Amino acid sequence: MTDAGTAHVLTVAQNWLDQDPDAETRIELETLIRDAASGSEPALDELHSRFDTRLEFGTAGLRGRIEAGSARMNRVLVGQAAAGLAAFLLEREPGATPSVVIGYDGRRNSKIFATDTAELMAGAGIRSILLPRLLPTPVLAFAVRHLGASAGVMVTASHNPPADNGYKVYLGGADDGSQIVSPSDARIEAHISRVASTGNVLELPRSTSYEIAGDDVVDAYVDATAAVMTSEKVDLNVVYTAMHGVGWETFSRVATTAGLTLPSSVPEQQEPDAAFPTVAFPNPEEPGALDLAYALARETGAELVVANDPDADRLSIAIPDVSHPEGYRQLSGNEVGALLGWRAAVLAAEQGTTGGVLACSIVSSPALAAVAAAYDLDFVETLTGFKWVSRVPGLIYGYEEALGYLVNPRTVRDKDGISAAIDFLSMACFFKAQNITIERVLDAFAEKFGYFASDQLSLRVTDLSDIAAIMAHLRANPPTSLGGVGVVGIDDLRNGSDALPPTDALRFRLEDGSRVMARPSGTEPKIKFYLDVQRPNDRRDEASVLLAAMTTELREIAAAATA
Repeated sequence: MTDAGTAHVLTVAQNWLDQDPDAETRIELETLIRDAASGSEPALDELHSRFDTRLEFGTAGLRGRIEAGSARMNRVLVGQAAAGLAAFLLEREPGATPSVVIGYDGRRNSKIFATDTAELMAGAGIRSILLPRLLPTPVLAFAVRHLGASAGVMVTASHNPPADNGYKVYLGGADDGSQIVSPSDARIEAHISRVASTGNVLELPRSTSYEIAGDDVVDAYVDATAAVMTSEKVDLNVVYTAMHGVGWETFSRVATTAGLTLPSSVPEQQEPDAAFPTVAFPNPEEPGALDLAYALARETGAELVVANDPDADRLSIAIPDVSHPEGYRQLSGNEVGALLGWRAAVLAAEQGTTGGVLACSIVSSPALAAVAAAYDLDFVETLTGFKWVSRVPGLIYGYEEALGYLVNPRTVRDKDGISAAIDFLSMACFFKAQNITIERVLDAFAEKFGYFASDQLSLRVTDLSDIAAIMAHLRANPPTSLGGVGVVGIDDLRNGSDALPPTDALRFRLEDGSRVMARPSGTEPKIKFYLDVQRPNDRRDEASVLLAAMTTELREIAAAATA
């Protein structure tokens, strides 16, 4: 005899199974239901894990592990999301025929999820346009504006683990091709919830009358992105890795069109592979992810290593460094962000641009503010996430420390690892013509603006309540000093401000101008601390000492909060 909770989850799972069009997840779920009904506690626990909640459609869209269940990514969930988004678009454009352009990368089920979306959108009366093949996320973001679409959908989990996939939404019209923000996310989620509670995805109207975009869309992206190259061509010895993602085909076309010497591509990681066989975690920030790129760089004597993440919306750069065990040093997102921001400011000055804005997220380095002040440009801080950075009025350049850069906002309203790579290579060409290395450019930045050092402490938890406990502890018992430096101000951002919407974050301002940000991760079971220290260039050695001391204290605070 089963209790009410068991009976309920078995019923919910069976209802899900009855509308699942995917043979693989059907078999998986049938086995779980049978085992749970036979008294298997592990199977019952797994059903509860998959059906007690559902993936919510937030401002980052959907992202999760590919498995059966409402709390996972699968064809049922994607069908509900597509139908809900279609209803939102019809509501948003009454009396019109909305349009949507759909892209997908090389992850498992990406093309299936994209095709389901195209068919369901077309069946709902939406003009649906599917990109011609797997392509980078920036191409989809570009296509929304280029085609004048009402919305865009990108099927990708970016740099998540191989078992994951996701569903990212952009809006056209007044949103100008940016990712969704509140309140649109809540309105879309309400429509998705209605579809999920009242219908069967197998009964939703479908149509195969969707369009396949021509290569002219990709050609237009290539041409617009190649135009980011403004320096005279200089031969650069560069190694590139696509990290088993979709970047190489488009990046290589853009580089060739821009007149750049084609980089040496890491052959083992060049073609899309949903298994990501050579990396433990397909994220350029993760230890070991660039090992093959470093090996090829040592072999070829490369001057730069350029890496895109699997959907090519992020960029990582490494430069030669004999003191590093690999012979190369990966630049931080803040270092690349500061250099590209400096370049944007210089170009704006040369072009006579006035009133432009440099922007970055609140967890990114204050270095960009120093650049803006030196070049008489406005500076704006936004909440974490490119959906906020890309919407800043008057933007000429924006970035976030997690390897995201927007160097051509007139073309794409999202981070773009390909255009950022071309911009960085253009800068490298300019300086190489003067026999100046990127390492020397970093030194010149510190000499001009001061030395900015950043670090991040990321604490993964197994119990999500630990994150709330740490944030509550920091609010109730805020530190009076960090690393031996007094805390002179605390900004609690959960209530928002005139400049920022509410967000669960704390900013500690120290008497020497340093700062620490604390915030829960939006995509992983982690709490993150972002540490930023500024010193005059002749006192830069003090920065690493202070960062280490602050990191130790923050670990102790987090441990005390969860003891």
